[in-house]
Amino acid sequence: MSDNAGVSTDRFADYGRPRRVDGGLRARSARGAIGRSWWSRRFLEVLESFALGTRLTRGRSYARAGQVLTLDIAPGRVSAVVQGSRPKPYQVSIALRQFPASLWSRIEEELAGQAFFSARLLAGDLPDELEELFVAAGAPLFPAGVDELTQRCDCPDFAVPCKHLAATFYLLAEAFDADPFELLHWRGRSRAELLDELRARRVEATGAVALPETVDPPSEPDGDLSTVAPVGAARALVGLSTTPLPEAADRFWLPPVPLPDRPPRLVTGSDLLLRQLGAPAPAIGGPGMLERLRRAYRAFGPDDR
Repeated sequence: MSDNAGVSTDRFADYGRPRRVDGGLRARSARGAIGRSWWSRRFLEVLESFALGTRLTRGRSYARAGQVLTLDIAPGRVSAVVQGSRPKPYQVSIALRQFPASLWSRIEEELAGQAFFSARLLAGDLPDELEELFVAAGAPLFPAGVDELTQRCDCPDFAVPCKHLAATFYLLAEAFDADPFELLHWRGRSRAELLDELRARRVEATGAVALPETVDPPSEPDGDLSTVAPVGAARALVGLSTTPLPEAADRFWLPPVPLPDRPPRLVTGSDLLLRQLGAPAPAIGGPGMLERLRRAYRAFGPDDR
């Protein structure tokens, strides 16, 4: 009887209130949704679509209470230490397949070939369209199912994810907010590796020369540029026929396609602005003034006939 009672007491102790933590990693969001950027919100939307229920809710409370002591992101694995109700913190890991080098090489070639992506990435931003590019390359950034994640926690809770894993997910989303390249790092490519590769590929494709500050620029770039793949806007011009300028001068100002007889127009009510602004303050007329203005707008508005 005493042994069973001891087991029962220990078991329920595992689900007690967590021990207070000083200096833990606390989520910046005190209430509401966690995640500000598109990539962190997208990551959490994917997790919440797995129907994990209240486990994520409990994890969010842990994240906001600062129960996560450490968080480390490495290629293919996220590791964390989370303080629960027991004296010894729990060890947490979340593994996700990192992309092989050959796949990253193909993605980098595609990114370097489009000036839009290169400019945004080199500026430290992840454009929304990046997700589509990865999907088209057969390498979705985000997991499509919960089975793509290998989740481990040494707590006694049999649920996966437990609240310690869920708290790690939320802190991970905020880490993506702080540095979007951590998402790519998890998939196998660090910020420095990716940007260095993009710079090198663009230098090779454009014929520019990247030099240290202490080296004088050469008179001419080395290498045969005639076989280099075009980048940026030049890619859209590949394959188009070129017409000599004298033959095209008479058509220079003509539209490439016929224009409609009347340009399209956004049809809106004459009181659209009033509906957006709402009623004025009582001191200047209140709702009564709003109604008078609405009638005036309708009476003196443009004739749409």
